Amino acid sequence: MTTRGLFSTYKKLWFFSFLGLTITFFMYACKSTEQHESAATYKDAPFWQEYHEAYPISENTEENNVRSIVIDKANNVWVATASGIFMKKANESNWASIQNATDKGPAFAVEVDDEGTVWIGTWNGIYRFKNNQLEKLQGVNAPVSAICIAKEGVYALGPHGIWLFDGQAFKKPQSDKEGYQLPRSVRDVISDNKGGLWIASDVGLYHTNNHETRVFRNKEDVISGYIKGIAIDSNQHLWAGGLGGVSIIQADKKIREITPKQGLPTVFVTCVDTAPNGTLWVGTEQGLVRYQPHTSTPDSSYSMLFSRRWLLDDHVNDIAFDAQGNAWVATAKGVSAIKRRQMTLAQKNDYFMDVLMKRHIRVPWIAGQAHLRIPGDTTSWQPEDDDNDGEYTGNYLAMESFRYAVTKSLEAKENARKAFGFLKLLQEVTDTEGFFARTVVPASWSTLHDGNRTFTPRQLADELVKEPRFKPVQVRWRKSKDGKWLWKGDTSSDEMCGHMFGYFFYYELVADEVEKAIVRQHVSRIVDYLIKHNFNFIDIDGKPTRWSVWSPDQLNRDPEWAPDRNQNSMEMLAFLKFAHHITNNEKYQQQYLRLINEEHYLDNMAQVPNQNRAWFIYFDAILQAYLYPILLKCETDPERLAFYEKHIDHWFETRKVDHNPLINFIYCYSRGKKQEVTNSVDFLKDTPLDLVDWHIDHTKREDIQLVRNIVLDELQVSELPPASIRKTVRWDKNPFDARGGDPQVEREPVFWLLPYWMGRYTNMIQ
Repeated sequence: MTTRGLFSTYKKLWFFSFLGLTITFFMYACKSTEQHESAATYKDAPFWQEYHEAYPISENTEENNVRSIVIDKANNVWVATASGIFMKKANESNWASIQNATDKGPAFAVEVDDEGTVWIGTWNGIYRFKNNQLEKLQGVNAPVSAICIAKEGVYALGPHGIWLFDGQAFKKPQSDKEGYQLPRSVRDVISDNKGGLWIASDVGLYHTNNHETRVFRNKEDVISGYIKGIAIDSNQHLWAGGLGGVSIIQADKKIREITPKQGLPTVFVTCVDTAPNGTLWVGTEQGLVRYQPHTSTPDSSYSMLFSRRWLLDDHVNDIAFDAQGNAWVATAKGVSAIKRRQMTLAQKNDYFMDVLMKRHIRVPWIAGQAHLRIPGDTTSWQPEDDDNDGEYTGNYLAMESFRYAVTKSLEAKENARKAFGFLKLLQEVTDTEGFFARTVVPASWSTLHDGNRTFTPRQLADELVKEPRFKPVQVRWRKSKDGKWLWKGDTSSDEMCGHMFGYFFYYELVADEVEKAIVRQHVSRIVDYLIKHNFNFIDIDGKPTRWSVWSPDQLNRDPEWAPDRNQNSMEMLAFLKFAHHITNNEKYQQQYLRLINEEHYLDNMAQVPNQNRAWFIYFDAILQAYLYPILLKCETDPERLAFYEKHIDHWFETRKVDHNPLINFIYCYSRGKKQEVTNSVDFLKDTPLDLVDWHIDHTKREDIQLVRNIVLDELQVSELPPASIRKTVRWDKNPFDARGGDPQVEREPVFWLLPYWMGRYTNMIQ
């Protein structure tokens, strides 16, 4: 089909699209330009950025099992652990044992009163830390498992009863016959501020004072009778958490429940605490959930934290808050501080740029991930090679190009020049007419990914049956002619797309006339090489690489290449169009039109939205995103341009669910629109400062469904996780992925920096 015929196919669709646009314009015509602009832009302002600091007690398992935690008036942190009491002074990292060797043993509770005195319940009684002295108090029968600070004094509770400290000693509180009928399995206790106590236990929720005791254990009263933690919210509702979830009680009646349907990752709730700002923090055996105050329902606004990114262990035992509103979380493996500070997106950019330059730019100017010799420890970082170094340095080149276009920073221009120089070196180092390598490393490196290997005839037969397209690559690394570098071959199609994406923006936004000439020559070498070899990328073995096949002989006439036909047709059209755009050499336009008119590459591309689900991988969406700016900005023919516009509009509608700022800003750049600003900015805000690729496992959560809807062969979650609780982002990874991560990797922050600077360039972020 010719482009004119293809255009005719879309005439009716265009009519209805035009009609819809006309109606939309009429509906919004009364709105001012200023209002419309406001809805399509974000003015950078400070927001609260959360981050995690880990404070393990020691390497001892029992000492790290923190059961209770409190912050005193001096911001010192006190913890009760399975082996004793420890204290960490403010602004220090090390913990000190507070007890002598004789008294050390299981501790259960720690509280601080209004005067700053710390009260401690342990296996052998109750202690008071006052005026820098630890004193054991008499009058209770050990052990003491819970402590409550109330107006009337300090309560100590345990399996043997309840005692009240009257300022001099602990005594049994005075009660009528029905008062203080208590369970022995006390798990938590708080004052009702009216002279009574709320008590959580294994046998129900108790409300008691010196006159009467009422028990809540029936299903009409609480979700279950196994209660672990209690708190009072800003509306004076009692939150009782335990097995099954949280029961919210008002005037002695359950008015609401929080279960996995309302965001709990598990039915095993372990504690509940109220933050100074009124937020309710619910601890579970699978992490934390925070419910915002002053909402019509407690589940209408919540956020979740779990995994080693946020917690030393997902099993949360207790939570305390310091004067600055930071949360200190007692876990089964130590203390995690969830801190926050105000940042703007511009300040977050500065932070990520600093990390990028310190740990993620390696010679000769490659932007890539860092290897952590000690998992999670960024001080143990070292550079490492990656198959996609070329592609992701192409992303970095685009990022620096946008940064230069916005700021005119000479540093950004120089960085872009160096990144382009590396990508150009990838071609030069192969000593070929136009083939380029995946990556290079200094020849002195001894540790490499994917070393050279051989295949036995049996292994080769096995691989060919599994995948007839399989290419045995036995020599992956070769030394450059000058002896300086080892370079990796078998370059993939995604590398080509990433290169061209970076070249396009470098050419359009940064390069001067001298540099443009170098880009033209470099791109021409690559595209000429493709044309010479019938649009396949030929490695130095004289054969196409495993994935870089764009020839119509394979795409249109080999059934094994059917899964790549539509995507790869789109790619080759973009490569040829870009070469023609920057060189004005008609040979590229002729080849472009030949593939469209004789080999139906535009018809193939038209089927991209209808790709068979069995063949879709999320990375395809990103490769398509790389190509759209080239196709829409370089095409001048009205009919083909209309086709590309229609194509990207349809594609973008299917991708909005991803809330992917890179996709959003690429679309807006390509179409001159401003859409999905809120979702893009939300991602930029929510992205953690921690770039370690911590293992994330959503399969343990009970509040979501596991599906295979988005990518058929991958286990995914039913709802898109926010950036804060998904694997550290690389845009080739499925954001709905249910589990994964490698804590021996710190990802480069280009995934954040590129959409940020695109947002700045398009004036969607101001």
